[in-house]
Amino acid sequence: MSLTPELLLHGYSIGIFPMAEHRDDPELFWVDPKFRGVFPLDGFHISRSLARRIRNCGFTITINHDFAGVVEGCADRADTWINAELRSLYQQLHQTGRAHSLEIWDGEALVGGVYGVALGGAFFGESMFSRRTDASKIALAYLVDRLRQTGFRLFDTQFLTAHLASLGAIEIPRSQYRRELEEALDASADFTADAPQSPEGVIQRITQTS
Repeated sequence: MSLTPELLLHGYSIGIFPMAEHRDDPELFWVDPKFRGVFPLDGFHISRSLARRIRNCGFTITINHDFAGVVEGCADRADTWINAELRSLYQQLHQTGRAHSLEIWDGEALVGGVYGVALGGAFFGESMFSRRTDASKIALAYLVDRLRQTGFRLFDTQFLTAHLASLGAIEIPRSQYRRELEEALDASADFTADAPQSPEGVIQRITQTS
């Protein structure tokens, strides 16, 4: 199937998302998991070691500074579902303010990040990558903090992995996900709103609610 940005957004709004079998497969298919991975925004787990990394890593965190670079980093692996059509679609959504990235920098080097799509108060996390120890965990901590500060109600991770579960992500039935999605879509959120994100502030805000 050939997708448009509008059809892609409609899919997210009804609880489905597209994937390709691998990077070189031009075909896309819709996915509607029986159980959905989500990150409760008040349930992110920061271990003592991760808190130390956030405080001492020396990384710089930005948003929407290098969206294409984050997507490229996520696709730069042996097994990826991000084909050329999806990369183009996400770039188009980014240009219209519907897709966002959070970047982790070590000096001038992009060493980690996460990107996703925003609709109402729902954020659909698509993929993340890491080129330094704990860079993806740090990216998720900053992302959860930003989503909480800017009005989001739902952080969809699509599937639950051991990595995400270790940080507090859970799995919920499709019916529950659809209810939470409907409520989130009625909410108002702004990913780019001013949201202080100092390392200590991120740690304090998350640990106070988790």
